[in-house]
Amino acid sequence: MYLKTLHLRQFRNYHEQKVEFDAAKTILVGNNAQGKSNLLEAVELLATLRSHRMARDRDLVQDGETFAQINASLERQIGISDLTLTLRSSGRRSVAINGETFRRQMDFLGVINAVQFSSLDLELVRGSPEVRRNWLDTLLIQLEPVYAHILHQYNQVLRQRNAFLKKHQDSGISTQQSELVLWNAQLATTGTRVIRRRDRAIQRLAPLAAAWHSSISGSTEILEIKYSPNIISGQNQPEEIQQAFLSKIQHRAFAELYRGTTLVGPHRDEVELTINQTPARQYGSQGQQRTLVLALKLAELQLIEEVVKESPLLLLDDVLAELDPSRQNQLLDTIQDRFQTLITTTHLNSFDSQWLNSSQILYVKSGEISTQY
Repeated sequence: MYLKTLHLRQFRNYHEQKVEFDAAKTILVGNNAQGKSNLLEAVELLATLRSHRMARDRDLVQDGETFAQINASLERQIGISDLTLTLRSSGRRSVAINGETFRRQMDFLGVINAVQFSSLDLELVRGSPEVRRNWLDTLLIQLEPVYAHILHQYNQVLRQRNAFLKKHQDSGISTQQSELVLWNAQLATTGTRVIRRRDRAIQRLAPLAAAWHSSISGSTEILEIKYSPNIISGQNQPEEIQQAFLSKIQHRAFAELYRGTTLVGPHRDEVELTINQTPARQYGSQGQQRTLVLALKLAELQLIEEVVKESPLLLLDDVLAELDPSRQNQLLDTIQDRFQTLITTTHLNSFDSQWLNSSQILYVKSGEISTQY
């Protein structure tokens, strides 16, 4: 797939900006806080309808405006698609493909695929389990867009069940036991769908990441990735997972009521990352942790490519400065012209002349993009 054009209106610090991409590799050069990352964020939103930087749409809309719009023209094997994502400060989004507005946002997913790699991704190793769950969920949305709907269903049931527990936290639930049983059943049903898809994704990703990690580390380190669901069933069949889910809910019933929140389910899952059988967050240097994250990102690219049968876009947000020369070379050698790549940087020193000669170089300053410095 190839991103031909990107048009931003009132998005972040871009008032009106159109970019035409004329090479497999585009390097966006500029000082910090000029808008380089904002452009990559726009592409990420088109691919996943998520931003890893901001939770609210109003933060993406330019100050003083009521809406922002991202338009893109994308070329794939099946033809050219024109994508439109409209964000409103009121929170209501709308999406359209080739001028046709879709009622369900889920129908917009899967048209463009992208993998983002930024300095924030080191939190995959150092951060909380929530960071790793969000990473896995974002990957899954691209592998099978229906997962966005499945995850939304689970989160909706979770919010309603939490509200029920909070409401009856002090009074007890003996008189409302039948209603809680209904919430339990819905939580187990929707949660099982999430668990099975997460498990399947990790099983496919783990060997790819381990191979990349071995290559980057010179076969000196063994990376293992394990999905560790909050529901330990030891089984893969939906009925067996649901039964294990309901059993654990019964076991934690008093603790949940005491705390007024749901303690059982995939919202408490973990993705375990170990290097040479030691938890990665406790292991070695920042350089080794960067190797792990780089291996994860290369594995994401490979897995998406295998599933969708086309190469996804690669978005590199100021990460070359974070990698030593050896890891930089591993990444740049892997990319070549296999993936259309958008790279942000504050200077061009990290690139050799061959890379610079084969790349489109754009300069970003105060929300404006030009070919001249």
